[in-house]
Amino acid sequence: MTDQNPTAPRPASSSSTAAGPGVIPEFAAAPEGEQLRYAVAGTGHRAGMYIGAITGEHADVATLVALLDTNPGRMAHYESAVSEALGRPASLPTYAPDGLEKMIAEQSVDVVVVTAPDHAHAELVARALAAGADVVVEKPLTIDRPGCRRITGAVRETGRDVVMTFNYRYAPRNSSLRQVISSGEIGEVTSVHFEWALDTVHGADYFRRWHREKKNSGGLLVHKSSHHFDLVNWWIGDVPARVYARGGLKFYGDRNAAERGLGARPARGTGVVGDPFTLDLHDDARLKSLYLDAEQYDGYLRDQDVFGPGITIEDNMALLVDYRRGATLTYSLNAHSPWEGYRVTVNGTAGRAELEVIERGAIELDELGKAVLDPSATPTSVGDSLRPEGERLLVQKHWERATEYAIPDGIGGHGGGDAILLKDVFRRHLRVADDELGRPAGYLDGLRAVAVGIAANQSLVTGLPVTIADLDLGADLSLPGAS
Repeated sequence: MTDQNPTAPRPASSSSTAAGPGVIPEFAAAPEGEQLRYAVAGTGHRAGMYIGAITGEHADVATLVALLDTNPGRMAHYESAVSEALGRPASLPTYAPDGLEKMIAEQSVDVVVVTAPDHAHAELVARALAAGADVVVEKPLTIDRPGCRRITGAVRETGRDVVMTFNYRYAPRNSSLRQVISSGEIGEVTSVHFEWALDTVHGADYFRRWHREKKNSGGLLVHKSSHHFDLVNWWIGDVPARVYARGGLKFYGDRNAAERGLGARPARGTGVVGDPFTLDLHDDARLKSLYLDAEQYDGYLRDQDVFGPGITIEDNMALLVDYRRGATLTYSLNAHSPWEGYRVTVNGTAGRAELEVIERGAIELDELGKAVLDPSATPTSVGDSLRPEGERLLVQKHWERATEYAIPDGIGGHGGGDAILLKDVFRRHLRVADDELGRPAGYLDGLRAVAVGIAANQSLVTGLPVTIADLDLGADLSLPGAS
């Protein structure tokens, strides 16, 4: 399994080879020779997971027929990777973004996988649908109101399919919380508190790359938090109605660096020694190939200084979200924590559920002052008894003691959810039965998730609460069967 982000912590489930009972859906055998034809639009780091899946585990149901990107160096990287995986020259046709429709027609593309930067999602999704292909799109669906309206209009006009890849739904710890809530064990949900901590390796990485400009990513409230808002929407089976947000850039950026007296900073991390806030692209062969070696084509720098100028996104965010049925969500995201993980508390009329996940208890530095990305693989690493890495789900009903709810093993990254998600992405037509947990997601789920972030961004500007219905995102966000 290819990690989507080398700076993110690798939980123990990432190395699991067998999932727990009931974690993986049951699929029928694939009919021989029936392969859908896939093209990947956007060949940065995130594309690797899908390309690896198409040429690996899911090669019996999928075939990769084309790549699309602005950068020929990145496409060449994946053509080489595909050739190695297949054991023969891949000779994949490559296209620039203005050739999307030509690619779909010439290569008879059935599905376009969109893994381009967030600001490009709406255009690529809408154009692919109009050209006759279905779409698999990475989160977030899009970053703003016009993007939402463009996608909803394209779906309405074409009737084609859009799959959202919300991999956190498939992480067994998150699925387990969904099971607890849907079982009614804690009663009707009255409130949710959700705290997410990104550490100074993973969190800092968003301030090095294109995400650092809100025009590209919608900020972390859209790019990162759409994962989290989708989880809450899915956990409690409800639709967000109103959002009030506060936040700002309080740690990263040149102004904060100056106020703390950090002094002169290198413009980029490659070649810098002894600064844990820098990223040297030579340290990761894949990042070097995808970005350092490809700079000559477009000038994009993957390793910018997190304390440099031009950062327009927030690193501290807090939200209050009202849901249609009356529950409230309090949410916070911090991108400069000394540890990484999240805590969720769900209060109900019959009790309370608490999920705590510690993905990386501390960041350790090596003898050169560089962050150790995988402490478990470092012989000198010492476990942290005060903040041990792991996950725990507690359920406590009124007038009873707390009990621990067993979380089964997953496989792959993102808490053991990636590999399971990919099975649904490429084999959902072979499912033996519907998913009782409702994990597969479509574009309306994507809309409900980004609606919170888009409303939050507006609230940050105005200082006022924002009613999501007033955003007019182009579609009815009500859940099926809701009155």
